[in-house]
Amino acid sequence: MIQKVILITTISAGLFTAAQSEVKSDFHQADVLEKIAFASCNNPRDGNSPIFEAILKHKPDAFVFLGDNIYADTEDMELLAKKWNELGDSEGFQKLRKNTPIIATWDDHDYGVNDGGKSYKPREESQQIFLDFFNEPDDSPRRKRAGIYASYTFGTPGKTCQILLLDTRYFRDELPRAEEPKEKGTVGWYKPTTDTSMTLLGEAQWKWLDEQLQVPADIRIIGSSIQVLAHEKGMENWGHVPHERKRLFELLKKHKAEHTFAISGDVHFAELSKVDLLGYPFYDLTSSGMSGARKEWAAAKNSFRVGESHPVLNAGLIEIDWEEKAIVLSIINKDGKKILQHPLKFSELEFSN
Repeated sequence: MIQKVILITTISAGLFTAAQSEVKSDFHQADVLEKIAFASCNNPRDGNSPIFEAILKHKPDAFVFLGDNIYADTEDMELLAKKWNELGDSEGFQKLRKNTPIIATWDDHDYGVNDGGKSYKPREESQQIFLDFFNEPDDSPRRKRAGIYASYTFGTPGKTCQILLLDTRYFRDELPRAEEPKEKGTVGWYKPTTDTSMTLLGEAQWKWLDEQLQVPADIRIIGSSIQVLAHEKGMENWGHVPHERKRLFELLKKHKAEHTFAISGDVHFAELSKVDLLGYPFYDLTSSGMSGARKEWAAAKNSFRVGESHPVLNAGLIEIDWEEKAIVLSIINKDGKKILQHPLKFSELEFSN
């Protein structure tokens, strides 16, 4: 547990120093992470979700909000700010903020519009409200560029963890919709595009990601608001822009970014997915449903799923054993019980060629 930073009560990047010239991440914190919690899909109006207490039981060194941190869906910026303040006023969030450093990205409902992308008109204003809520410093790189993507490194050489938080909304083109009725076994409306000009991240963010994958790190976590691997549900995911997902995979291969895996949200249930990625076993641990879960969505097909899906209130937990060079990917329920556990050695997260 990080004893030094746990006493600090400010949020987010206020806990971090801006990266120096020799450190390429946007923010750096010298303390070593051993436990990282993450979650998505929280509606403060559903009441004080017990998942906050469940997270705190595990005493994480950091917490990652992966999106749909509130449900706003509005172009009224005064209302959007009010919705963020509802989260800030909630007892569970306040306890988490006092005990755990928080970093965050967004998804559609806290961005401002369901399934929204770059056509959302007040995206610049929404970005500023987001950054203000999470107390982003005035000199933060996130204040100086379009989109809220950001990188964080924690620790010291040999025990360095990098967290890359992507923005899958600000630059994204509109996804093509499948014909009605929906295909059997799907719960969403979208289908993969064949238009390779369409983008998910945008060129500026891709350039940044290329650079960030060259930052030295012993563990690297890619935080995506939407699922990276599972693509058969018809819901928004990387598989609907397959050339963009291929580009991500090729970048990981190019930089031999071993000990890297993804975390994601959005779908209102939890699951673990895995694919052989150009000779590398790539995992995507999905945690979604801090305040609500959908059993019918969890029943949808996912050919990459490892084990079972879990349509319950949940949060993700990553435990790193630096001495044994091992990690455990877990999902916890509202009581803090681990309902999914997947141990991995660092040596299992390496390219075979």
